[in-house]
Amino acid sequence: MRTKHQKRTDDTAPIPGPPGEQAVGPGPGPAPATAPAPAPRMTRPLMFLFAIAAGAAVGSLYYAQPLLDVIAGDLHVSEGAVGLLVTVTQIGYALGILFIVPLGDLRDRRVLIPVMMLLSALALGACAAAPGIVTLAIALTAVGVTTVAGQILTPLTGDLSDDATRGKAVGIVVSGILSGILVARIFAGLVASAAGWRVVFLVAAVLAVVLSGVLYRAIPRLEPKSSALSYGALLRSVLSLVVRERALRISMAFGVLGFAVFTMFWTALTFLLSNAPYNYPTSAIGFFGVAGLVGAIAAQSAGRLHDSGRSVIGVGLAWVLVIIAWAIAGFGGHMVVLLVLGIVVLDVGIQGQNILAQSRVFQISAEARSRLNTAYIAGNFVGGAIGSVTATLMWSAGGWSAVSLTGAGLSAVALVLWVCTRNGALRL
Repeated sequence: MRTKHQKRTDDTAPIPGPPGEQAVGPGPGPAPATAPAPAPRMTRPLMFLFAIAAGAAVGSLYYAQPLLDVIAGDLHVSEGAVGLLVTVTQIGYALGILFIVPLGDLRDRRVLIPVMMLLSALALGACAAAPGIVTLAIALTAVGVTTVAGQILTPLTGDLSDDATRGKAVGIVVSGILSGILVARIFAGLVASAAGWRVVFLVAAVLAVVLSGVLYRAIPRLEPKSSALSYGALLRSVLSLVVRERALRISMAFGVLGFAVFTMFWTALTFLLSNAPYNYPTSAIGFFGVAGLVGAIAAQSAGRLHDSGRSVIGVGLAWVLVIIAWAIAGFGGHMVVLLVLGIVVLDVGIQGQNILAQSRVFQISAEARSRLNTAYIAGNFVGGAIGSVTATLMWSAGGWSAVSLTGAGLSAVALVLWVCTRNGALRL
């Protein structure tokens, strides 16, 4: 069993591919033609550029969500039909995560990331020009598939950072992703109110083009990690990693629970704020994302806990915070101050544990970080789907009180999982 002071390296943890394929990483016998790991080249300006670019990329998934009523009216379709736009965008993103993000372990990311940003810009431009609901749905599916640059930038951050600062760097970039999601919703509402929903996608397309050029110039020249795996073997090895690596499975379990709780909260919050006693308009509801943004920014310090060897205790503290957040927010059904405080505490806890989880996952193997990230984010998608369905069911069953009790219960399950694994799989 490893102690908390022992870190996993490629010398102790080669990642084998599927049977019949060349293994990734060193091992007995001749090593595959794999480029050496790049020397750490992460600078503070590059770190924040990655955070902005990752946030802008992932934020593209969420522009349509606050605009559904406006789009429905402009395209003369029902609310049910326009609601499918969110679904097809998420389906596209899931496909991008599964089939494009693993390429970060096989291709030159200095080229791959800007190309994906440019393709995303084309898809966003198609959204702005879409004449009808069908073409808009196709364009948004393409947005989902192509806007995965943020999930390629995150493992690249791990590669460019040294062991002493990797958690901090990953924390900043992951916080940038969440901030991008929250800012996208606020930005879409404001711009659409002033200039129409098509301008939202047009501005996003221009931003993606600009960031593509900046990233191409800023990302250090890197050789592909490995040329030994075929594309098919690369995809199969994602599943192999999940099967072989217990630490990855435990981190994925925390990710599933975390995003289930997070999605359940924000889904049910819309129901709460749009009904009595609040009866807030959509524009006012969107500004509650600012409270979440405060929590996301505060959570970046979780990366420092990882760097200082306190990742395990940090996970436990994060889940305690989440339980406290549900207790506070549970009383926010009639007190908006408590609701806002609950949002901040919840986001600190959820995003803190997410940052710690991804930092641990990247520690498993330097040669497979993009595939490890693929597995982890895929698990988060499962959690998000569970959370959205659970929020709807619990709201119908008992309103905000039922949602709060269920959220606290799921968070308690995560805390029990932490107690059971804190001296085992969590200690890489």
